[in-house]
Amino acid sequence: MSNNHAERTLSRRLAAQVLYESIITGDAAWDIADRADAVPDAGKLPDYAVKLVRGVGSHEAEINRLLTAASKNWSVDRMPLVDRSIMSVAVYEMRYADDVPVSVAINEAIELARSFGGEDESAGFVNGVLGSIARSLEAAAAAESASGEGDAE
Repeated sequence: MSNNHAERTLSRRLAAQVLYESIITGDAAWDIADRADAVPDAGKLPDYAVKLVRGVGSHEAEINRLLTAASKNWSVDRMPLVDRSIMSVAVYEMRYADDVPVSVAINEAIELARSFGGEDESAGFVNGVLGSIARSLEAAAAAESASGEGDAE
């Protein structure tokens, strides 16, 4: 279990780096992820990192919508690029990865923000935005469940 955790943590880090590079260079993230040297000194990306990059790319519009809605007075384009890349990975996991608890996605993102961003500001920003998204996803799921229960009667 611990090895899987370490592998996923590394995959999140590498995926965020690829997404960041994609924003900077304008190259498609999935093209970068497919390169043997996607991240210098990392070699070929682990399968989970590729899954994250492709997932973020496939759901980019929805992820950006959630990020914008959750961040008061900040459009996605104005967010610090590192934070945006990290949060995109976390939002993908929160929304589309059934095997990742929301709390894990948020905690991992906060740790990445501490590593890559400004220690206090990035981690707090990431925590606030992702916490807001978690609450909105939870509310949407509860509303969907309640409307589904009414339909079954």
